[in-house]
Amino acid sequence: MSWVAAVARLRARREPGVLVTVATVRGHAPRKAGAKLVVGRTETWGSIGGGNIEAVAIDRARELLAAPAPEAELMDFALNDKVSNQHGVQCCGGTVNVLLEPLPLVPAVAVFGVGHVGFELARILARHDLDLHLIDTRPDMLTDERLAAVVGDAVAQVHVHHTPLLPEEVLEELAPGTHVLIMTHDHAEDAALCDAALRTPGLGSIGLIGSAAKWARFRKRLATEGGHDDATIDRIKTPIGLPEITGKEPATIAVSVAADLLLTFERDRR
Repeated sequence: MSWVAAVARLRARREPGVLVTVATVRGHAPRKAGAKLVVGRTETWGSIGGGNIEAVAIDRARELLAAPAPEAELMDFALNDKVSNQHGVQCCGGTVNVLLEPLPLVPAVAVFGVGHVGFELARILARHDLDLHLIDTRPDMLTDERLAAVVGDAVAQVHVHHTPLLPEEVLEELAPGTHVLIMTHDHAEDAALCDAALRTPGLGSIGLIGSAAKWARFRKRLATEGGHDDATIDRIKTPIGLPEITGKEPATIAVSVAADLLLTFERDRR
């Protein structure tokens, strides 16, 4: 597997990793500058030449994976028989500089309902490094022409799901820790999604757009028909967004919700 595919695999799994690159080489060395190795918690992909260099780099990468806020760092290796190495002697005669770059977990967000607010929210979130899932039962909400404003200059990886019958099935496909926002055009669809989200293990935050009256009806239904206890129901945040931002325009609501999400991402990284 190529290092690019390995990084993509870790991202899809929402697992952290470290990209190890031979930055510079002087003299003789097992690999040329640019050789790469990807280190995950239990797996590695690629090679920077084997031997002591690779073993030490993997050990250090795993230490970085366990650190709360790892930063990129350089390691220097002298390849001669006078150096006392942790994992055996390498006597090629050169020196190697290795760069270790942590690959942090990328946030994931699923927006159920790409109407007026969902569309504006998607436009904002797409400008951030995250996995963005856009789900709607209405095909006209997900046309290439309409989403061009979202994906045209997107930094995010955007995944579009047209679910004409059961949008809640997408919940089972989401990676662990995905934050869910429920804002469809149909209150019955919203209610079904709330119930399904509470039954889906491993999700991040769950947010619901709507009024206090809507939430009162939903809360009663989730308890009586869904059988959820109060602590479980309280996982759903409503209203969503920052309370200090009170505007009702779709773009204003979207800014408020996006800002609240960014704060959630910051808390998750601590």
